[in-house]
Amino acid sequence: MLIVQKFGGSSVANAERVFNVAGIITEKYKEGNDVVVVVSAQGDTTDDLIEKAKEINPKASRREMDMLLAAGEQISIALLAMAIEKLGYPVVSLLGWQAGFNTNSTYGSARIKRIDTERIKAELDKKKIVIVAGFQGINRFGDITTLGRGGSDTSAVAIAAAMHADLCQIYTDVDGVYTADPRLVKNAFKLDEITYDEMLELATLGAQVLNNRSVELAKKYNIELEVLSSFTKVPGTKVKEATKMEKMLIKGVAKDTNVARVMLVGIPDVPGVAFQIFSRLAKAHINVDIILQSVGRDNTKDITFTVASDKGEEAVAAIREYAEKVGAKSLSYDSNVAKISIVGAGMETHEGVAARMFEALGDAGINIQMISTSEIKISVLIDAADADRAVQVVHSAFFDIPNSF
Repeated sequence: MLIVQKFGGSSVANAERVFNVAGIITEKYKEGNDVVVVVSAQGDTTDDLIEKAKEINPKASRREMDMLLAAGEQISIALLAMAIEKLGYPVVSLLGWQAGFNTNSTYGSARIKRIDTERIKAELDKKKIVIVAGFQGINRFGDITTLGRGGSDTSAVAIAAAMHADLCQIYTDVDGVYTADPRLVKNAFKLDEITYDEMLELATLGAQVLNNRSVELAKKYNIELEVLSSFTKVPGTKVKEATKMEKMLIKGVAKDTNVARVMLVGIPDVPGVAFQIFSRLAKAHINVDIILQSVGRDNTKDITFTVASDKGEEAVAAIREYAEKVGAKSLSYDSNVAKISIVGAGMETHEGVAARMFEALGDAGINIQMISTSEIKISVLIDAADADRAVQVVHSAFFDIPNSF
């Protein structure tokens, strides 16, 4: 049996935790399994490296940032391999490029093009445990690239897909996927399983358990994931295809504070205006989420949309020239907002879900600024100051009372 395991930075933050992870890995190895392990940088190493870069050059090129940040994983894989060696087991550590990760050349957020698995297979044939640096690869120019935040999850799932692994385990500092952040909601509970689509929505909407790109890959290649803790020996949450059994109505409530609302007021109410705005954002590589357009009045209309908070200024800059050209009354952005979402495949066949969510927020005196819906999620934009309370009241509305739809 081939098992791919991934361990996050908190799981290997110090010597004690490194040996704990080494024990988890060797336990699977002793059972006769082939084991490939993907590891993140220790603790806050990546953040520390970013701060070091700012001390030298706050505007460093993305290529040099990738060269720097990849060092974090190099440290963690070597230390983990040393711990496994000390326990008496054969092991080898590999950087991303040694493990065959070929990416495009988008420094800082590279995409995996292919994985040449020959080296990994050769080491497994020698009965070695293979430790791979997550988050990184190499492009066609021979430069080191990184996959962006949460990239180690993506690395692990990509290896599992390329090598047709039997299981991919994602070890974190929580013991599974919860109905809400248990630090905010005391009665949040762990799910035994969740569908790819539901997990993808939760990951995209702010739940920090899994990277959304890793879930996309798992769904594409039908890789069953298990999210579990490296600190407790309890079963985790399985992420898998939907079953034909009766679905739970709502699987989770997510909070995302990495949001900015961009407001364009008083633009001409004529065809093609929306295209002119959003094509400029696309050219600037800015992803847009919720969009709201007002009904035209006095030959003008307003367009409001959301982007990631660190893209707010860039979004305004991308459309400022056009806004001035057409005589917009104002163009601004506000990052003091948050997005609260409910996710569940069961809601598509039940009416009244949105009403229950909106009632809970209304009773709590929380104003809704924007709304977005799909078959399996409802998102609302609210003031950031109300975010934690909103998660609590919405969770209570669906989980303190049995789903009676």
